[in-house]
Amino acid sequence: MKKKKIKPLVWEPHEVEFIKAFNAKASDARRVAEEHGWTVEGDDKGLGLKIALMHSELSEALEALRIGNPPSEKIPQYSSLEDEFADVILRIMHVADVLDLRLAEAIVAKDRFNDKRPYKHGGKRF
Repeated sequence: MKKKKIKPLVWEPHEVEFIKAFNAKASDARRVAEEHGWTVEGDDKGLGLKIALMHSELSEALEALRIGNPPSEKIPQYSSLEDEFADVILRIMHVADVLDLRLAEAIVAKDRFNDKRPYKHGGKRF
């Protein structure tokens, strides 16, 4: 059976800017995490733990909402929700950089895909 040829995506200039900036920040996130002792183990167990820690940051974001989303204790110029969402994204960036994932490109591609989906794609309630 012949493999289906997949046409490469062509990025718009603003998408290229996003991809470059995201990848640079992901590299920074990895450097900072590793300088502070947070490495990513290459096995599935280590990766599973990192994914669980991403979940824990989302749980902290939920708790921030439950208590009224006060200013962050760490970065008081921002809300607790902003702080916790930033933690989630930084953890994801760190892991993506270690695993050499094309996450920035996947974000742009997925956003394009979502833009073409029907309203609430198939009548889902939420």
